[in-house]
Amino acid sequence: MNNLKKIGLTALAGALVSVSANAAELSVTGGASIGFTGEEQQTTGNGWSMNDGITFSASQEMDNGWTVSTSMVFDSSDTAAGAGMDTRILTIDMGDSGTFTFSGDGGSGVLSAMDDKMPTAYEESWDIITGADTNVPGGPSSNNMMHYSNSSLMDGVTVSAAYIPSDGTTQVESSADYGITYTGIDGLTVGAGAGENNAAAASVDITNVYATYAIDAFTIGVQASESDSETASADVDFSAYGVSYAVSEDLSLSIGMSTLDFEDTSKSDQDATGISMSYTMGSMTLSAAHNSVDNIGGTNDADRSGYDLSLAFAF
Repeated sequence: MNNLKKIGLTALAGALVSVSANAAELSVTGGASIGFTGEEQQTTGNGWSMNDGITFSASQEMDNGWTVSTSMVFDSSDTAAGAGMDTRILTIDMGDSGTFTFSGDGGSGVLSAMDDKMPTAYEESWDIITGADTNVPGGPSSNNMMHYSNSSLMDGVTVSAAYIPSDGTTQVESSADYGITYTGIDGLTVGAGAGENNAAAASVDITNVYATYAIDAFTIGVQASESDSETASADVDFSAYGVSYAVSEDLSLSIGMSTLDFEDTSKSDQDATGISMSYTMGSMTLSAAHNSVDNIGGTNDADRSGYDLSLAFAF
């Protein structure tokens, strides 16, 4: 019995040493914000709101030099199935071979991440206003999707691709998109993406190009995208312009404009203008935006403006 005890204790000690040597790096970050929003001609009820989230992250370097990490975001405002779980992502950084990401929840495709890349201190020009974001060409995104990127092939160039498998409901057929970003010149960023969105029965082909240039305290940008649908008269063209100004390291101001041009001749162009500001003091950020949109969703004379204020804290 004594020998058996010695063997057991020796094995346990070895196991503990092994676990310690392979222990992952763990971290917890979080944030919370208080918001106040309002909109013309809309019954919004209580304009006050709260947002919060806690991110749990873990990473481990493998023997071959790759780094595997995972993160989960808990958000009390998420009331969908599995309430409280907002994002679940597994990332494998393979060094010069690129980075592979599997998103169980909260993933983003290549095109959806570049729906509007114009410089802004807070919100996009078409945000805040109910219905103004419906027709902005984005891209396919869903749960249990895959994303790959690589910035080691050429200096200043990052290539990326995403694949969203079909689930028969929210993704009628599988979707895929890809893109490239160039940052090889100081201050200049140029990006382009293309792909097919099969979330609905009618497939949609999307292309998107943008450029931003930062000089001194100013950043200017221009963007154009096209959404070509199999549905008759459902194509949409999107264009946007923006400029931001860093008054100081803490204070930024911006103005942006965008237009949605509908193939459907019964619809009018949707025009949006937005101004934003943000002020940072330590871990606190105060942000504000006021947007005005004409012909919302292509409906003639459906014009509204709205505002959004936010006081956010990072922990």
